[in-house]
Amino acid sequence: MNLHRLLVERSRKSGPIKVGVIGAGKFSSMFLTQALHVPGLHLVGVADLSPDRARAALARTGWPSERYAATSFDEALRTGGTHVSDSADDLIDVPGLEVVLEITGDPIVGTYHAVRAIDAGRHVVMVNVEADCLVGPLLAERAHRAGVVYTMAYGDQPALICELVDWCRTVGFDVVAAGKGTKYLPEYSGSTPDTVWDHYGFTAEQLASGDYNPKMFNSFLDGTKSAIEMAAVANGTGLQPQEEGLFFPPVGVDDLATALRPGELGGSLTRRGTVEVVSSLERDGTEVDRDLRWGVYVTFEARTDYAVQCFAEYGVRTDPTGRYGALYRPYHMIGLELGVSIASAVLRGEPTGTPDGFRGDVVAVAKRDLRAGEVLDGEGGFMVYGKLAPARTSLAAEALPIGLAHGCRLVSDVPAGAVLSWSDADLDDSVLAVKLRRELQES
Repeated sequence: MNLHRLLVERSRKSGPIKVGVIGAGKFSSMFLTQALHVPGLHLVGVADLSPDRARAALARTGWPSERYAATSFDEALRTGGTHVSDSADDLIDVPGLEVVLEITGDPIVGTYHAVRAIDAGRHVVMVNVEADCLVGPLLAERAHRAGVVYTMAYGDQPALICELVDWCRTVGFDVVAAGKGTKYLPEYSGSTPDTVWDHYGFTAEQLASGDYNPKMFNSFLDGTKSAIEMAAVANGTGLQPQEEGLFFPPVGVDDLATALRPGELGGSLTRRGTVEVVSSLERDGTEVDRDLRWGVYVTFEARTDYAVQCFAEYGVRTDPTGRYGALYRPYHMIGLELGVSIASAVLRGEPTGTPDGFRGDVVAVAKRDLRAGEVLDGEGGFMVYGKLAPARTSLAAEALPIGLAHGCRLVSDVPAGAVLSWSDADLDDSVLAVKLRRELQES
């Protein structure tokens, strides 16, 4: 029985699934757009530090004002409406709430919200990949013990990549590489919120039409977000990052199977069974033909000669040997697809991707010479960017994870291009995310 049918049947028998959203940024807005049209979901509440921003997001995405006019969560439960609040804790504690969507993008508060929701018996859809990259394996373990689901967000690229990897293994192919596409040039690693819009090419009209956060978009551009997402994929699939992190080779969809092979076969990979992000730009800045900027992929090897023959018979685009193939999805729709995660968690008790080990990490690298006494500004800012590393390499170097490189004061100078260490920053060990991260590293 498919998810949509299960969702309709559940709604008819026992009412809609009760959902709460924490955060009211752009990706939250995308979910809000769809929540009006997904049968079987009741958005009980939206929590944001700025309720006015949350109401503006609801209005911008087409919600009639009467739908979010409930003055309390009790009223929302009684009437089927939505209450907007500034308290995530109050939302998490709403009686009967089943699923919490964490969409703040802040790894520190996201960790707190996830722990609170799990301990309150709520399923957690973690749209906050930053928090998942920082301490996801511990959150998943905590959820399992509590009998709830902790899941990656369907529609976000990590969950879609995990789905492709699972397909590949289930049908009996060997996974060679998996990942996504993005717009990337090496010089973007030094991009700042002041330069990000020039690189993206957005017009003033586009920027005025929605919730475009320059730090968030800069994290997409400077490689940090790609590193975070590939760490999440590694932790959720068993794939191992390359020792060097990500190379961002320029590759179009027709060349995936050839380019994303091990180096000894003429490909760009330094190991098999890994993660990689392909760029939509050639190194000279020209566009790659048939690029995968918005999509995801997996490359795989046939185990038998008969499978190789089948590849040829069915028109699978392969490498020159005929043994390596690729499957890709050209788009991801992030918040618009979150209903799949919600329904899967509640109706099947299954995540749409979840970490089951600590294999990939993202370390903070100085964008410029940093001085003792400066306060780090985190992901997408002016001071650091995130670089993917195998977890064992990060731990051996005592590298500072990008998720903690925000709001803490440096106690030593760090030259441009150097990886920051735990000893370089004055971290508050009373913060839950710091505690859990130390626990993850010691486990």
